[in-house]
Amino acid sequence: MGDPPGGPPDREPPVVSRIAPDSGSTALIPPRDVEVLLSEVVAERVAAPRPDIASAVLLSPVRGQVQVGWHRNRITVRPREGLLPGRVYRLEVFPVLVDLRQNRMRAGRVSVFSTGPAIPDARLEGSAVDWVGARAGAGALVEAVLLPDSLAYRAVTDSSGAFVLAQVPPGEYLVYGTLDQDNNRERGPREAYDTVRVLLADSAVVELYAFPRDTTGPRIRGGVETVDSLTLRVTFDRPLDPAQVLDTSAVWLAPAADSTARLALAAVWTPRQADSARAAAAPRPAADTARARAPADTLRQPSARDSAAARPAQREGARARPDSAAARPPAPLAAPTARPGAGPAPAPRDSSRAQRMLARRPAPSPVRLLRLAAPLPPGARYLVFVTGARSLAGVTADTARGSVSVPRPARRAPRTPADSAAIRADTTRLTPATDTAAARRDTTPPPTPGSRLPLLDEPR
Repeated sequence: MGDPPGGPPDREPPVVSRIAPDSGSTALIPPRDVEVLLSEVVAERVAAPRPDIASAVLLSPVRGQVQVGWHRNRITVRPREGLLPGRVYRLEVFPVLVDLRQNRMRAGRVSVFSTGPAIPDARLEGSAVDWVGARAGAGALVEAVLLPDSLAYRAVTDSSGAFVLAQVPPGEYLVYGTLDQDNNRERGPREAYDTVRVLLADSAVVELYAFPRDTTGPRIRGGVETVDSLTLRVTFDRPLDPAQVLDTSAVWLAPAADSTARLALAAVWTPRQADSARAAAAPRPAADTARARAPADTLRQPSARDSAAARPAQREGARARPDSAAARPPAPLAAPTARPGAGPAPAPRDSSRAQRMLARRPAPSPVRLLRLAAPLPPGARYLVFVTGARSLAGVTADTARGSVSVPRPARRAPRTPADSAAIRADTTRLTPATDTAAARRDTTPPPTPGSRLPLLDEPR
């Protein structure tokens, strides 16, 4: 006899019970480390891209590595240089901790404490986007370096690319936004980033457009492709600076047999400019044209009240029924239907800050389209030269070179008499309709019992 084993299932996630030193407190004697006390025992592996326990916390401003220790229901955080006097520290606990039954923490916590000066109340916020990828910079590392010192207050963006650094000292900051691909909480030399300088007095908002920094100029990747008889597509190995305008003086086309000869080019377009040119040149549907020419009064849809007023008057002495059309309120206008050929209705725009940033500064493209003045003769090879192409980092290439071959149109083989004879219908075989007619003409009665069937040579 004894108590039954087991118990009710544990579905409650762990929470942060306390952070020592307390948030908003001032410790004149810096403690040895910072302790994060939890409501229950948590696992040493966290639910993050890097499952190390160090990914669960972020302490700043510090120089060098931060040592994070796991003690079942307690986590200790200690910078390698120690907690120094005269600083305002910021510790953020991310909601990546899980208990022994895999219940994940639902909300994180931020603690700000001081080792001498008063805790400030300035606020720095903003968003980071992956400019080349045209998406929000989720999980990006944000470092706000207080000038002229090199100490950085650090934060990590959420899934929408937004971040907030509250209770930081006022002053001039150099803000870095890095797409932390390896999730090591450090700015790598090959990782995409952006910088902006801001003067923080009370509050400020920054926008970071992260892109990779390169040291070489753009080159043409692969070969030049033919879009149609008058358009060639040139693709570079990296996006080009959208502020640079490549015209026909920087791009030329020449036959491979004589590279000194130049063929005429009408224009050099970006993909957005090409789409605008096609939309402007596309013919409008007849329904749209007639709608544009119609007077403004004819475009209004008649309501039920207008229809009731247009009906003949009722005979004298007749009383209007309460449910008559004149007594009913006007019917709402019908929802506009999609026009033929107009395509699907545009989706509602996302109002997030990252989407607004990308709407103001669209993602740069590595593609340029060459519009020819005349179609190229087929069956020949041509060279494309681009001078002065500039990358996003401001590095300019001397001359980028590519080639394109215009294929000859496929020739159809002539039809031979044998092929024509094979295509003819086989007239030796009866069609189903002929078989049915022949069956109807056969009026021979079925044989009766005891009768002799006629031979094949005998007439019926």
